[in-house]
Amino acid sequence: MRGQDRPRLNALSLLLIAFAACAGSSLAVLGARSQETGPVTLVPRLTGTADPMAQNSIPPLDRPVVDDMRRMRNYPEQPPIIPHSIDGYQLTLNANRCLDCHKREFTEGSGAPMISVTHFQDRDGQVLADVTPRRYFCTECHVQQTDARPLVPNNFVDADDVGRNK
Repeated sequence: MRGQDRPRLNALSLLLIAFAACAGSSLAVLGARSQETGPVTLVPRLTGTADPMAQNSIPPLDRPVVDDMRRMRNYPEQPPIIPHSIDGYQLTLNANRCLDCHKREFTEGSGAPMISVTHFQDRDGQVLADVTPRRYFCTECHVQQTDARPLVPNNFVDADDVGRNK
């Protein structure tokens, strides 16, 4: 019989060969295109030109805004900002100074807003008697308001202001 020693190519093998040929030619075209555009330019770092692995001194924090006014949030579900100084607050595994005022049982005496009920739910939605460990470190989400100048220009326009006459 003729051709009995030749391996037969099934449809899947032909498809894989065609795919490999197309992928190879596409990569060659992309490689040629990237050489035409020139070298890649790096964006300067926002934190300066210091070596990231060097022991650099930490710049002082900007002045905190301490007017204790609650600010409007910029977007839904934004964590509220901290409207007072937190300099020297202890926030460790064993102590959380934020809870001295914001825990439910202390809000009447302190006048501080109570932390959200979501901070008492574990990841399965079960309500706990105390703040859940994944919401214990407040400054992971909440930041202190300061008078710092923006690092980059900001052209943010609130959705309510879009289309309004100014």
